[in-house]
Amino acid sequence: MNWNVRAIEQLKRHEGFEPHPHRCTAGKLTIGYGRNLDAVPLTETEAEMLLLNDLARARFLCRHAFPGYGALSRERQGVVVNMVFNMGLRRVLGFKRMVACLQVRDYSGAAREMLDSKWAAQVGARADELAEQMRENKEAP
Repeated sequence: MNWNVRAIEQLKRHEGFEPHPHRCTAGKLTIGYGRNLDAVPLTETEAEMLLLNDLARARFLCRHAFPGYGALSRERQGVVVNMVFNMGLRRVLGFKRMVACLQVRDYSGAAREMLDSKWAAQVGARADELAEQMRENKEAP
């Protein structure tokens, strides 16, 4: 075993894994295997890696648990994935009238239901853009 692998295993054992940000014994905001976010914040590259993982998770959930997802165009699938990424699958499935509209290919109705929600009021322009993408089957900008 090379020194790097041994060092990684030793650090994992010493630091322990913590999936949620927390204050370590020194009071520093820490995550993972002792990553001190106060001293070493995420880089944009690291944030993009997290984003890619989260996007893959959202797509997986949509493919396996969202009624009619596979029948949607790529652009409309993108809307659903964006919403699941933002709110989680359970909350998006709570948009029962939107889901029903999607199942009968009423995309204008789905867009209207998206905008007639607390979520739309919270996210503003994001909801407007996604509703237009749903209604018009437009590619994301």
